[in-house]
Order: sequence, then C-alpha cells, then structure tokens
Amino acid sequence: MTFLVIGGTGIDTVVPVAGLPVLGADSARPRGPITDHVSHTGTCVALGLRALGEPVRVIDTLGDDEPGRRIAEAFQKWEIPLVAAPAPAGTRRAVNLMSPDGRRLSLYDGRDVPGYRLPESYYVPLPAGIRHVHVTIMDWARHLLPSLRAAGVTVSTDLHDWDGTNPYHLEFARQADLVFVSGVQLAGRVPADRVVVTHGAGGADLITPDGVTHRDAVDPLAPIVDTNGAGDAFAAAFLAAWTAGKSDGECLDDGVIAGAYACTKPVGVDSFITRDELVRRRRR
Repeated sequence: MTFLVIGGTGIDTVVPVAGLPVLGADSARPRGPITDHVSHTGTCVALGLRALGEPVRVIDTLGDDEPGRRIAEAFQKWEIPLVAAPAPAGTRRAVNLMSPDGRRLSLYDGRDVPGYRLPESYYVPLPAGIRHVHVTIMDWARHLLPSLRAAGVTVSTDLHDWDGTNPYHLEFARQADLVFVSGVQLAGRVPADRVVVTHGAGGADLITPDGVTHRDAVDPLAPIVDTNGAGDAFAAAFLAAWTAGKSDGECLDDGVIAGAYACTKPVGVDSFITRDELVRRRRR
C-alpha cells in the first residue's frame, strides 16, 4: 500500500501567547520564541504516515520563493517524494497563535488564485502503486476528484472545522470514501457513508450507515504542549489501520492514541507516533 497526499504543504509561524483570545495593548511580547515550521495539514498527514512506516508521496504547488525552497528541502530530507507544480501566488503560510494550554488560533494565508487548475500531467496517470489518496481541501484539488474516482483508488478528505453548511466543502465530502471533520462547529449530517468526527478531549465518533462507534480520548501520558497536527496525526493512524482492513473500533483506537501523542510535542517531524510506540500504547 502506497499513500498519496494531495495539497496541504506550507509554512507555519508559531507565536506563543499568554492566552486566547489575544486582547489588550497594540503590542505585546510573546511567551517564547517565534518559530517557523514546514507544516500544514498535508505535510502532517504525510509525516504521520511516514512515522508509522507507511510509504507516502505528496503532490502540491510551491512558490518560487524561500518558503517553497525550504519545503522542498525538508521533504527531501524526510525522504518523502514531493512533486510540486509552480504556485502562481507563492507558497502558502499561516501564523498560529498558541496559548499555554495548547489551544490555537490560525491565521491562514492560502495564496489562492481563482480559477487555478493543477496541470493534468502532475496527477494523470497516478504514480505506480498508489492505492489510497488523501485530498486536502485546496480549491484546485476538487477538480482532481473525478480522475481519482476513475483511477479506482479509495479517497479520504478532511473538512476540518466545517460548519455543516458552507458549500465549499460539499464536493469533497460527496466524492470521498472516508471523511474526517472536527465537531467544533459541525451542525447537521455530512453527506458521506463513512465520517469520522473528532471532538478533541471528547474523543471521536465514526458514523456509518450501520450506526455510530465512539472512542474516548486517551491519556497522552505527558503534558499537552501543542495541538498543531493532532488531527492530522489522528487521520494518518486511522487511515493506516483502515486501509489494512482493521475494524472500526481498532481504527478509532489507533487514531485517538496518535492524536494524543502528537499533543505532547511541538509540531514537527518528531511529534508523530511510530508503529512500535503505537503498538505499545494500544496494549496498555
């Protein structure tokens, strides 16, 4: 099994703040150093799969700029194949304000270009051996979905903090075999047969035509320091289990363990659980 992640690379600038929301004077000193990371959702799903020993590739767009070169160098160092088309408006970025309890406010700069289409040569045909594709919700990625369905691979997507009504997300949900979504703003039904709703400290639900399977959050076994990447770590572990044919409960077990583990470390290559550590914690 080889995974393909489409979209979702970028640079995160992490700013530690005293609390959220940030109020008060027009300037303030952060709690700690401001740091830059090669991150975003596609990067973190790929790193989560890599940590579990799963072969993974990434297709995305990168700008001809310093952030784009930094991302390309990082993927080369991690030995994750990355094929990137030129991004007309430059590389995506975000500024993440992080409170002491691990909560986040993300200011996302997607560098969207209305009407942009990823050239077909970047994804047709799919790289050899691809059996599952995780599609991030880049606007241009929606136009790849019919080709992915025609290629016969399974498809997942993450709607993040969808409110259940914004039409932007609907096409991704309707064409995916498996949908991840945060429950923080969700109202109503997600139009998909297999939906994983994550609730942070409240655990996660898998909703299928057969009913709902729930798992509580698990003890992270260390203080929570950073929730960046936790949802992506959950998704990576769930996908690895699901594509291996594990039961619904086992998939959720692996997801909540991996998500909790990610919260105990600053987001980065070392914040994703390995296969051995996942097995060890599953036995607890």
